[in-house]
Amino acid sequence: MQTERWKISVGGIVQGVGFRPFVYRLAGDRALTGFVTNTPDGVVIEAEGQPAQLRNFLDALRKEAPPLSQVGEIVVVSIPLLHDNNFVLGHSTVSGPVSTLISPDVAVCQDCLSEFFSPNDRRFRYPFINCTNCGPRYTIIQRIPYDRPHTTMRDFVMCPACQREYDDPSNRRFHAQPNCCPDCGPQLGLVAANGQRLAEREEALSEAILRLAAGDIVAIKGIGGFHLAVDAANGQAVSRLRQRKNREAKPLAVMVADLAAARKLCRLETMEEQALESQERPIVLAAQKEGHGLAEEVAPGYDQFGLMLPYAPLHYLLFQGPVRALVMTSGNRSEEPICIENREAEQRLAEIADCFLVHDRGIHLPCDDSVVALQGGMIRQVRRSRGFAPKPLELGETGDMVLGVGAELKNTVCLLKENQAFLSQHIGDLKNLEAYRVFQKSIDQLASLFEISPSLIVHDLHPQYLSSRWAKEQKIVPTLGVQHHHAHLAACLAENHHEGPAIGIILDGTGYGPDQTIWGGEVLLGDSSGYRRFGGLESLPLPGGDAAVQGPWRTAVSYLFAAYGGNVPDLPFMAPHECGMILSMVQKRVSSPMTSSCGRLFDAVAAMGGGRQVIQYEAQAAIELMQAAGGLGEEVFPCEVYEENAMLKISVRSLVREVAQAVQAGMVYSEISRRFHAGLVAVFTSVVKEARLREKINTVVLSGGVFQNRLLLEGLTVSLDRVGFEVLLHKELPCNDGCISLGQAVIGRQALKKR
Repeated sequence: MQTERWKISVGGIVQGVGFRPFVYRLAGDRALTGFVTNTPDGVVIEAEGQPAQLRNFLDALRKEAPPLSQVGEIVVVSIPLLHDNNFVLGHSTVSGPVSTLISPDVAVCQDCLSEFFSPNDRRFRYPFINCTNCGPRYTIIQRIPYDRPHTTMRDFVMCPACQREYDDPSNRRFHAQPNCCPDCGPQLGLVAANGQRLAEREEALSEAILRLAAGDIVAIKGIGGFHLAVDAANGQAVSRLRQRKNREAKPLAVMVADLAAARKLCRLETMEEQALESQERPIVLAAQKEGHGLAEEVAPGYDQFGLMLPYAPLHYLLFQGPVRALVMTSGNRSEEPICIENREAEQRLAEIADCFLVHDRGIHLPCDDSVVALQGGMIRQVRRSRGFAPKPLELGETGDMVLGVGAELKNTVCLLKENQAFLSQHIGDLKNLEAYRVFQKSIDQLASLFEISPSLIVHDLHPQYLSSRWAKEQKIVPTLGVQHHHAHLAACLAENHHEGPAIGIILDGTGYGPDQTIWGGEVLLGDSSGYRRFGGLESLPLPGGDAAVQGPWRTAVSYLFAAYGGNVPDLPFMAPHECGMILSMVQKRVSSPMTSSCGRLFDAVAAMGGGRQVIQYEAQAAIELMQAAGGLGEEVFPCEVYEENAMLKISVRSLVREVAQAVQAGMVYSEISRRFHAGLVAVFTSVVKEARLREKINTVVLSGGVFQNRLLLEGLTVSLDRVGFEVLLHKELPCNDGCISLGQAVIGRQALKKR
């Protein structure tokens, strides 16, 4: 009978996810001989048998793959017969170029949970239960191939029972690299704030649960780092956490035991429930219910909760006590990266936590919880991190290896290799040495895992950003500066596999312009090869720079002066402030850089209308202004548009006068907000219609952090769709600066093609 032998190379996420035992079983079911092995390229199979069975085997590889796998390219080559007697699992090979992918960290699976809650199972209540279908991945990997010696589990020697599972191709834990049990794996410990060891194993867990119920702040080591946990129904405990962490008002994430508990706190849409229960287990921003029962201090002045469900086995155990909802916020001080090491946490969090629930499984790379929100009929990323990174984005074309180092805020880094973009986890704000170290380590990790040596490093134009300074210090590799908002435009185009050109409405708080002013309310024309500024908000003085960002009332006074000159109306919000100082600064142009920022426009309108005067976290005034609206109004504050220096300028001054007149007439804050939002939708629609008329471009990109405002995003999308535009939005990346590194990288790759 005719037989053939095929060499089958499988790329994608196919290591550490049960792919080899899956292949082994498929081959056995079809009476094939040969072998399967891990290589730096992915999985290589040599299969010998009848052609019909080989074709059936090949079809099943893709259609029946394990849940955590992501099968990429499959290459098949016919090779000489070897006449093997059976099908075997080969050892991993470590030499050669790397092209395999790494699975993100995912939630514990249902099979493991069934064992976890079974009293007769040897892993009953064991906080580190896992298998090839779940558990830590990216945060424990130090290099590939993904084998135990290359992970932080290398110090734990498997007991005979675990080793048998690990060696058995028919077992769910075959080659599960974090495989362990209570006899041979990591263990819990409870440590006091003074460093004293208080309890071990089950006793440590029981004591931590009691302390949470008593109102203590417990630092809990998880998969990607530490959380600071406290009873979310205990207002005093939450206030104490805020005070110690120096996080006055920004909403805190809440974990509950299951979907039923989540439904008691929030009004959940079907897609939000699906996101909560997905294997990525992100924080989901969802509308609060009345009578939710949580402390007001969890999310003061905010109409949503950031909800998440347990994803590590330990989390399930925390809800075995009386506490029904836990604040689970990142284990760090404000503006610092999350802690990952026990000793580091005990030092950096000693003045915040009352005790530490730790374990001895190492974390190689910090990884915050991801955050998503339902906007525009789709779950969209707000912070892309655990559960999603380092899963690559597929690009529409291939090219040189390029590194994009991101922006200053919400930093991520991105490495391009062939037709894939590898983005790091959310790194955060590069404002201190600890964050800068994580930034450097994240670049090293991605470059090492995927053997990427960039031909070009791309950075933001702002010369003082730490990411830009790092790029320029890399003397061996050429660098390229890219304008911030151009990177936003290019990122959204790349994510949507659209070559452009497109009209980009890019709205955010700040971005350094080549004219050395602060941009942020832009209408651009372009693609990854270049752009020009077609229009946008007119630039006005920002008195005190960052001081005005923290104090929206300052921006409001400046904009009123720009709108009225020396006859600034005496609005109620001005009474408690030293407005004369601000008026003097903007008149004399002292420490008052020019800005077209849409974020600052939101601040000014909020302050003028009687809203937030001084913010305690980023975009607080704008968020509260949006919440006050409750929806878009039919009436709008009209904006004038004029042409200057070949640009269509949206007159901020005319809009400010409309708001001031509304305040003087006694209009309520909610109506001011509705008309303001509706006015922005109308004027930006008008400007891009003119761009289409002049440039014959019908595609519009919406990007920038301001588009986290659901009223503006949904209102503008509907308005543009109504007049026939193709509207591109972010899907897999945040619209905020978390997407900047991708935009930088694709612009850099395009620049290399021109050389």
